[in-house]
Amino acid sequence: MNDTPRKGRILVVDDEPSARSALEKLLAGEGYSVASAGDGVEAMERLSEVPADLVLTDLNMPRMDGLELLTKAHEVTPDLPIIIVTSAQDVGTAIKAMRAGAADYITKPVDFDALLVVIERALEHRDVRVEAENLRRQLRERDAEGLQGLVGASPAMQKVYRVAKQVAASRATVLITGESGTGKGELARALHMLSPRAKHPFVSLHCAALAESLLESELFGHEKGAFTGADKRRPGRFEQANGGTLFLDEVGEIPALTQVKLLKVLQERTFERVGGNEPINVDVRLIAATNRDLAADVRAGRFREDLYYRLNVVHIDVPPLRLRGGDVLVLANHFLRKFALENHKRIDGFTDRARAKIVGYRWPGNVRALENAIERAVVLAEGTQIDEGDLPFEAAPEAIGGVRIPGSTMGEIEKYAILKTLEAVDGSTSRAAEILDISVRTIQYRLHEYGLAGKDKRPNAHD
Repeated sequence: MNDTPRKGRILVVDDEPSARSALEKLLAGEGYSVASAGDGVEAMERLSEVPADLVLTDLNMPRMDGLELLTKAHEVTPDLPIIIVTSAQDVGTAIKAMRAGAADYITKPVDFDALLVVIERALEHRDVRVEAENLRRQLRERDAEGLQGLVGASPAMQKVYRVAKQVAASRATVLITGESGTGKGELARALHMLSPRAKHPFVSLHCAALAESLLESELFGHEKGAFTGADKRRPGRFEQANGGTLFLDEVGEIPALTQVKLLKVLQERTFERVGGNEPINVDVRLIAATNRDLAADVRAGRFREDLYYRLNVVHIDVPPLRLRGGDVLVLANHFLRKFALENHKRIDGFTDRARAKIVGYRWPGNVRALENAIERAVVLAEGTQIDEGDLPFEAAPEAIGGVRIPGSTMGEIEKYAILKTLEAVDGSTSRAAEILDISVRTIQYRLHEYGLAGKDKRPNAHD
């Protein structure tokens, strides 16, 4: 095989030299790097020398047939796509091969255009599996690094992970910003677990959920008799977090008087309980989070500037889900596995339409909204796959000439592209093939597949 494949490396295995040679020439003409073998034994030798991206093998061969080759090749490379070529009389055996892990099969005489489609589909599925495994590996690595609970491998999240690992070991105050539901709390916990304080308490407080009088007592504690109902001394969150980390969620909602007291703790690392005058010293690492623009609140006089700079020693902004690309499906699959296990249901994944709907939605509620949607879908699903009707939201994907992106399958998008290009070049398949960078045979095969061979090929005429 060539060392620099153009579209991928294919190993052709057939004991008939003429058939083998014809497939080699045709596939090489389509841009593939091709090698060949006369039977399964020779094929295994070739695979040990140079890995292949796909194997195209005859079923009936001497020494080692296609079924045995399938088994032995998958022992070495489990994800290697293998396509079986068989006669119409041996379709039953080919189906047996599919159950044993073959990517697909095609019958003789081989329709080359149909074969190209089968090969392209098998390579696409292989790429998806490889990408999924890479994502799983990255998740395992992050778990090993202490980033449990943070799911996603997009460039935006990789930046978050890098900063988190850099700052975790320090005692610097961290301000986490981001829209509601983006996972600011999970990031705060990950920072704690990565820090030398991991064996000490992680204490959190949602500042927006409490009235001003209760918030101060929750933060600093109170003495017995400090107010009506204070029948005993109670330590606050700062004392509870001593030696560890205190996470203040929605810190932008803290009222002005409490802001002053919080600033004093950050400056002097000491405070008094409500109703008391005894100074209490604590060793606490503070992490704060908000979905507000604190800089704008400072300019508007709603938040103290000195407290803002005390909190904003290190700033980490968590991106919204709509800017995290492929993380949406990674998270959706993560939640699917989680809730299927919790509900004792066998659900294997999402249908293509369901995936398109998930990708096409803007997720204003971010990760939290996605989690809730997948939990509901798992609970209500009646089959072994989540379908678009199980998802409790309506996506509004961008529509281009009747094709929705996201929202359409690759086949629908390809059909629109081919027919629209043919319309633009007055039906010339050669000119359309040049523009689309595919072969004339592929266009002819697709038109036959669409039932449009020899007919009007305008997109609007056959949608």
